[in-house]
Amino acid sequence: MRPLDGITVVAVEQAIAAPLATRHLADLGARVIKVERPGGDFARRYDRTVKGLSSHFVWVNRSKASLTLNLKHPEGRRILEALLARADVFVQNLAPGAVERLGFSTQRLQETYPSLIICHISGYGSTGPYRDKKAYDLLVQAEAGILAVTGTPETPSKAGIPVADIAAGMYAFAGILAALFRRERTGQGTVLHISLLDALAEWMGYPAYYTRYGSHAPPRTGAHHAAIAPYGPFTTGDGKMVLLGIQNEREWERFCAHVLERPDLAHDPRFEHNAARVANRDALETIIAEVFSHLSLEEVVRRLENAQIAHGHLRSVHDFLAHPQLAARGRWQEIGSPVGPLVALLPPITFADVEPVMGPVPDVGQHTDAILRELGYTPDEIARLRAEHAI
Repeated sequence: MRPLDGITVVAVEQAIAAPLATRHLADLGARVIKVERPGGDFARRYDRTVKGLSSHFVWVNRSKASLTLNLKHPEGRRILEALLARADVFVQNLAPGAVERLGFSTQRLQETYPSLIICHISGYGSTGPYRDKKAYDLLVQAEAGILAVTGTPETPSKAGIPVADIAAGMYAFAGILAALFRRERTGQGTVLHISLLDALAEWMGYPAYYTRYGSHAPPRTGAHHAAIAPYGPFTTGDGKMVLLGIQNEREWERFCAHVLERPDLAHDPRFEHNAARVANRDALETIIAEVFSHLSLEEVVRRLENAQIAHGHLRSVHDFLAHPQLAARGRWQEIGSPVGPLVALLPPITFADVEPVMGPVPDVGQHTDAILRELGYTPDEIARLRAEHAI
C-alpha cells in the first residue's frame, strides 16, 4: 500500500509551485485530478524541448489525470463542485481572489465540506499590500533578497532553477501531509496558505540573521561561501576545477598538513579559525591557488581524499544526466507521455517497501470524458458540454 492510496486531490493549478506539490502527492499514491482551462496549463507552452513538450510541464505533471474545465461557464463550475464533494484535498494557485469570484470561497467550502483540506498557494499571501501583485519566480527571488546574496560582487544573479516555486511547492506538499495526518485523528479539514515570498523568506534564514546581528549583509562571492573559508572552486595546474569545503578546525588542520603540505598555516593567526580565514580570504585563496597550480586535478583529488576533505566536480547538466551515482542506484526510470517514452528521476522520498507512482504525463484534457462519466454524465451530455465550451 502506498502512503496516499485512496486520497483524491483536485488541483486548479498552473505553472510550477502547485503542480510540483501535487506531483509529489501523486508520487505517493494520491489520485490527482489536474483541472486545466480548455487550452491547457500555460506551462505546457513554456518551451518545446522534450520531443515537443515543455520541460517544465513534463517535470511537475506526471502521474496526473487532466480534466479541462471552463470555470467561467456555469456547467464548468458545477463539475468542479461535484469533484470537490468527493475530494480529500483541494489545491489552487490562481490569481488572488479568483476562486472567490468563481464562487469557491474558503468560508463556503469549509462549511460545505468540513473534512476538506484546502491549500491556497500565492505569490505574497492572502493579505497585505502585495496581495494582488503578480509574482513570478525571478521577481520573488528579488523581493526576498536572493539576488542580493547570489552572484559575483559586480553582478547579482538569480538562482538557475525556480527556487521560489520549488520552495512554495515543497512547503505546500509538507503542509498537506501534516493536514492529512491531523485529519486522521480529528476528522477535520483545514485551510493552508502558502506564499512564494514566505517560503523563500524561510530559506533566507542565515543571511537574515547574519545581517540583522552583524555589521553588514553577507557579500556576493560567486561560487564561494560568504561565511566559510576555504569553501568553493579552485583551479588546478592542468586547467581543471575542483570544489572543496572546510567545515571545522580538524579538517582545516588536515587540509594544511596533507593537501597544501603547509602544516604551519593551521596556526597562522590569519587563518587559525574560520572567522579569521573569512577576513583574510584573499590571502588564503592566493596560497591555495599557488599550491594547486603545480598539481593536476588527479593529484589534488588524491590529496583531498587521503585527508578526508569534502570535494566535488563542477559538472555540466550533461554530466549530471550521466552522474555515476544516479546511474548506479537506478534513479532514472521510463515514463509515458503523449510523445512516447521519456526518462524521469524517481522522487527523492524513498520508502524501503513502497514503489512510487511513475505514471505518464497527461495530454490536455486526456481524462475529461472518463472523469465526467464517473460523475454520471452520459456521452450525449459530454458532447453538449464540449459544444458549449464548458469543457
